Amino acid sequence: MSMFADQARIFIKSGKGGDGHVSFRRELFVPDGGPDGGDGGRGGDIIFQVDKGLNTLYDFRHVRKYVAKPGEEGGKRRCHGKDAEDLVIKVPEGTVIRDAESGKVIADMSGEENQRKIILKGGKGGCGNMHYATSTMQAPKYAQPGQAGQELWVILELKVIADVGLVGFPNVGKSTLISRVSNAKPKIANYHFTTLDPHLGVVDLGDGKGFVMADIPGLIEGASEGIGLGHNFLKHIERTRVLIHVVDAASVEGRDPIADIKAINKELEAYNPELLTRPQVIAANKIDAIYDEEDPTIDLLKEEFEPLGIKVYPISGVSGQGIKELMYAVYELLQTGERKPGVFEAEFAVDSLRLYENLPFTVEKNDDGEYVVEGPLIEKMLGYTNLDSEKGFEFFQKFLKERGILARLEEEGIEEGDTVRMYGLAFDYYK
Repeated sequence: MSMFADQARIFIKSGKGGDGHVSFRRELFVPDGGPDGGDGGRGGDIIFQVDKGLNTLYDFRHVRKYVAKPGEEGGKRRCHGKDAEDLVIKVPEGTVIRDAESGKVIADMSGEENQRKIILKGGKGGCGNMHYATSTMQAPKYAQPGQAGQELWVILELKVIADVGLVGFPNVGKSTLISRVSNAKPKIANYHFTTLDPHLGVVDLGDGKGFVMADIPGLIEGASEGIGLGHNFLKHIERTRVLIHVVDAASVEGRDPIADIKAINKELEAYNPELLTRPQVIAANKIDAIYDEEDPTIDLLKEEFEPLGIKVYPISGVSGQGIKELMYAVYELLQTGERKPGVFEAEFAVDSLRLYENLPFTVEKNDDGEYVVEGPLIEKMLGYTNLDSEKGFEFFQKFLKERGILARLEEEGIEEGDTVRMYGLAFDYYK
């Protein structure tokens, strides 16, 4: 039996925008022929899409990097670079996408409105130099670089979508019950460890009545602390609206059904206290194996749990006794509660990954030996910085370093004492 692949960690990155182009058309009486560099194309988005044919995250065990293509660079004669294709990643319904670092939910691929989601937007294409011509700068030699793509490590978690969850210790008859009442075909054997896969089945009561039931793998004590497989599968109970505790009423293996229910509720509470607010019923299974007519187990279960609002239904997964009554009772409970399974709200804004727009600048040495720095990045910065204040000048120096302007000046061969000119402002360069 293969391990149910219900969690994966992957790297995703949207495409970088194509760079704007620098070019000039040949034309008399126009400096450098007039700028005609085209814009870059948009980088590819990273899109997650539900594929109803998938029921595990197994494929993500083998491919862990998903990178969209960059947009095409702009061309001459105002030619726009081609937009890149989006990268569509297919996942099973019920997949929750989380930011790997914070654990916060980015998207929950559940329900009709969440079948397709753009998770990372591709970078915008950069503007070509045709956009930067002004009355004072008729031949701009710079274009805007394409905006960087966004990148992120994410955790994919598959949380089974079902109306009803069967919970219980291993070997109490959950697999037999779900195979009897639905179209699910679980492997049934005397496994003491636990079923590894959550099995989904549709229970059809006729006249359009029915619900989806999941056989949640058998829990063990300590599951909420990650002991055994329990912690991996507790997440599947989070979406269910009604819980059926299946217990071995005949104590075939010497288990105490009352202690079992209390132990499982304790694990549910430790994992997520909200789970105990959901309606519960008890399926006291294997009554066909109770040979003593005076066996008090069913009465003891009723005395313990029915005052708490948890009804007890004696059933036999083997003979079918009591199952119809149990299924109709569960259907009625579903009508009173929230109609749709829980969808996890988004908690993480991916747009916060882009801290600033990627504006261009140029560095050139003029005939007087001065280093001229200009472009939209410099214009924007000078527009909101007061260089006369100490704080403003500190910001200005930090800005030059962080945006790579000092590094470019050094590449051009600037030395101590040389003059740097920015739109009418002149500075002496000192390290």
